[in-house]
Amino acid sequence: MAQPTQPDPFSEVRRDSDAGAAFVLESKGEWWHAGFHLTTAIVGPTILTLPYVFRGLGWGLGFTCLTVMGFVTFYSYYLMSKVLDHCEKAGRRHIRFRELAADVLGSGWMFYFVIFIQTAINTGVGIGAILLAGECLQIMYSDLYPNGSLKLYEFIAMVTVVMIVLSQLPTFHSLRHINLVSLLLSLGYTFLVVGACINAGFSKNAPPKDYSLESSKSARIFSGFTSISIIAAIFGNGILPEIQATLAPPATGKMVKGLLMCYSVIFVTFYSAAVSGYWAFGNESNSNILKSLMPDNGPSLAPTSVIGLAVVFVLLQLFAIGLVYSQVAFEIMEKKSADVKQGLFSKRNLIPRLILRTLYMMFCGFMAAMLPFFGDINGVVGAIGFIPLDFILPMLLYNMTHKPPKTSIIYWTNISIMAVFTGAGFMGAFSSTRKLILDANKFKLFSSDVVD
Repeated sequence: MAQPTQPDPFSEVRRDSDAGAAFVLESKGEWWHAGFHLTTAIVGPTILTLPYVFRGLGWGLGFTCLTVMGFVTFYSYYLMSKVLDHCEKAGRRHIRFRELAADVLGSGWMFYFVIFIQTAINTGVGIGAILLAGECLQIMYSDLYPNGSLKLYEFIAMVTVVMIVLSQLPTFHSLRHINLVSLLLSLGYTFLVVGACINAGFSKNAPPKDYSLESSKSARIFSGFTSISIIAAIFGNGILPEIQATLAPPATGKMVKGLLMCYSVIFVTFYSAAVSGYWAFGNESNSNILKSLMPDNGPSLAPTSVIGLAVVFVLLQLFAIGLVYSQVAFEIMEKKSADVKQGLFSKRNLIPRLILRTLYMMFCGFMAAMLPFFGDINGVVGAIGFIPLDFILPMLLYNMTHKPPKTSIIYWTNISIMAVFTGAGFMGAFSSTRKLILDANKFKLFSSDVVD
């Protein structure tokens, strides 16, 4: 006997009165737009840390972990898209991660758990993007004016002003052209850095190529888990349902095409950056390979024009990344503050949007200026946040909605991934917290130096 249709707790009637859904997450996009959004959310300047990741793992384990993490995250995002497609076919199209999790798992606390984790990740990425963009401006300024008086927090203020202006783009879908440019920028600075690393590797001033790991067993273990945690954070995004929400209905099958586009870019950029940087610098690889190319002592190992152009590309892409990860916050604010019955650009909606988004960006900018050691804090947030949203919940939601037999390979694959990454998440959080403590003596509020 067929089961009675369950009422949709997030019905179309409710969406028609939900400004966050109607405005910020409007569904007009094509699959390639989703590919642009996904690529911007995943392929960012963090790929320049991949040689440092290999430094903690070595060639063999580095390749293995990078490849396994790529397959697992693609599989995870594929399952998430299947869960969203399943709910849409059942008449319940979910456009928010938190509502999807609460609906499928039937637990009110899950709604608040997801919104807390998402908010922590998205705000953290927003702060980090502004901080790194400010650092890019500082690098260019220091090169032009070695004895200049401007401090890091002043560059952060400049970046924040630009972010305030860009944040007034009203919808996620309106970022599609910016995110296409972001995709091209990621390819651009990757190729520039790869070329610079190859040039540095053959330079007479290059450091000796030493690929040995740390001598202490405990240090190798901590470095290994920190590296795994970094890879997980690089592959993570935590906003796939919100990206899929931008697709024009029916969204079924479109997200897979967007994923294939995104992972094509990932394959080209991740491996080339990791291999070229680690080959050139070995265990001397810095957590930002650009700093390895511009050592404090000795001549630059790459043409200044090449490094300068790469820094400009990174700077421009950071604006796009900050905008993408702010959309969940904007959607939450708009849901409460806007009136869906009024126009998107009506005075009733335009003024609250201007005020709230400006305040949000000012908060992110202030935190970036106050905490130039935020990268260490973000490492903990990434380990705690990206793991459950990207490596645990998609498998759990798939098992709950599609109910594969408990004797099937897919069921136990999902269980195994959840178990492994729960352990990896705890170890990654522990390793990141340990690094935070070890670096504590370097921390200084409103410092002009970013803690590496």
